Amino acid sequence: MLNLRRKPSALVALLLGLTTAFAPATAETVMSTSTVPTEVIDATQPTDPQLDRRLDALLGQERKAFQAVSGKRIKRLATTPRSSLGTPGSIKVSYGRGWIDSQPSRKGGAEWACLAEALYFEARGETVKGQFAVAEVILNRVNSGLYPSTVCGVIHQGTGRKYQCQFTYTCDGYSDAIREPAAYERVGKIAWLMLNGAPRQLTAGATHYHTNAVRPSWARKFPRTARIGVHSFYRHPSS
Repeated sequence: MLNLRRKPSALVALLLGLTTAFAPATAETVMSTSTVPTEVIDATQPTDPQLDRRLDALLGQERKAFQAVSGKRIKRLATTPRSSLGTPGSIKVSYGRGWIDSQPSRKGGAEWACLAEALYFEARGETVKGQFAVAEVILNRVNSGLYPSTVCGVIHQGTGRKYQCQFTYTCDGYSDAIREPAAYERVGKIAWLMLNGAPRQLTAGATHYHTNAVRPSWARKFPRTARIGVHSFYRHPSS
């Protein structure tokens, strides 16, 4: 906040002191009269034109980054508490298509919505086993201490910088509309099961994966733990 008040004279200061001595204590709020970052409100201090230009550029970058993130994602990031996950292995599952389709439809809170969305965009073309494996990676990151401690935080890490995010669908510029409701219902079941205690036995603690059509540079440094469907899985050495 900018302080817009001038230093009072000694007499005014004395009168103000006597007045406030008998007044009830209140919280002080000084509001700026401008919402334009570059407008000079109080010119008592010299300005640095080069610094102003750099600040303007930085604010412009931040504005573009936030504009690239959907309101839905911002709301989830702002409201999601720390993840409270079920104990892995406390729920028995089967990795067959018939079994998962026989399970009841599931819904949940923000963490469920983030995980279901990630499975839909990252792995809806995978086998059921492959979808469980991708979910394992996300939850392994939550528990690793190397990444954000919530499902939504892990999934949206780096979102807003094109192709600099952890999960490509969050920053590739394409629509995140759900157009295959049957596929979304299936991954919604998997998301619920994983959050509530399905085993994490497929990827041996993997924290990374990539499609077998590419080979990123980090894949040469991390030990590979599994290969399931069209994805290869790796574990961060420090996890």
